Amino acid sequence: MNHDFKKNLEQMADEVEKDLLRCFDKLFDAPDIIISSMKYSLFAGGKRIRPVLMRKTCELFGGTIEDVRALSCAIEMIHTYSLIHDDLPEMDNDDLRRGQPSNHKVYGNNIAVLAGDALLNYAVETAVSGIKHLPESKKSCGIQSLNVLMNASGVNGMIGGQVGDVLAENDDEMNAEKLKYIHSHKTGALLTAALLCGSIMAGADEKSLKLIRQYGESIGTAFQIVDDVLDVTSDTKTLGKPVHSDQEDHKTTMVSLYGLESAQEKVTEYYQAACRALDELSIDTEFYRQMADYICKRAY
Repeated sequence: MNHDFKKNLEQMADEVEKDLLRCFDKLFDAPDIIISSMKYSLFAGGKRIRPVLMRKTCELFGGTIEDVRALSCAIEMIHTYSLIHDDLPEMDNDDLRRGQPSNHKVYGNNIAVLAGDALLNYAVETAVSGIKHLPESKKSCGIQSLNVLMNASGVNGMIGGQVGDVLAENDDEMNAEKLKYIHSHKTGALLTAALLCGSIMAGADEKSLKLIRQYGESIGTAFQIVDDVLDVTSDTKTLGKPVHSDQEDHKTTMVSLYGLESAQEKVTEYYQAACRALDELSIDTEFYRQMADYICKRAY
């Protein structure tokens, strides 16, 4: 990986971290345990890829970080809530997340469920508050972006993909089409939303929005396939979460359906599709190309 890109990514992630901390620099009218549980998972590490993508995209299309500061915090809260729920016994039943005990292992299943719910609600509160403080000329873009974000988080996006993933357990009729749906919705939808929100807030034109969507859908789908590959090829210490869980849960993945080599080839196909979309964009795309390398080449 390009050392300068990794350093730049870490710096941008640090800025996101500071803004997330400020979101919790207030008094909450709630028992301490729920705030502690929310913060436990939100500040457990992570590369903050989604908020970073949103902020960088807004800048590349001529906007500012201030335009998406609140929205970018919101998308990370939504991503974190999904991880808390994903680790629950009723879902993937994972005891580790980012090298630490999963939220439900520390706070119990009931508080973990509520912490996820609370993060989703607080994400919307944070986003709406940010939109309220935008200049009048940008508020309509803020509302449009929030609509994109919530759609990508709901049944038309991430939740739909999660349901597909649950149904993939012991599914004897699983095929490539079903897997593509899971990958593009479970992981791809929120990554694409990050790019679209940044673009919309900067006033990008329709052609650019179409191309940035194609890029996001490609790297987002590849991201999930890479996760499936790493579940087979990596180890718990490296990933910070259990490996071989897909096999243990009897989930059909690209690896189990077509084999490791074919899954890696599919990642390459999506990587190339992402690069083709970038070729048509009229902005500087170097950051996006390096991000595609970063996402797609983790399993090599």
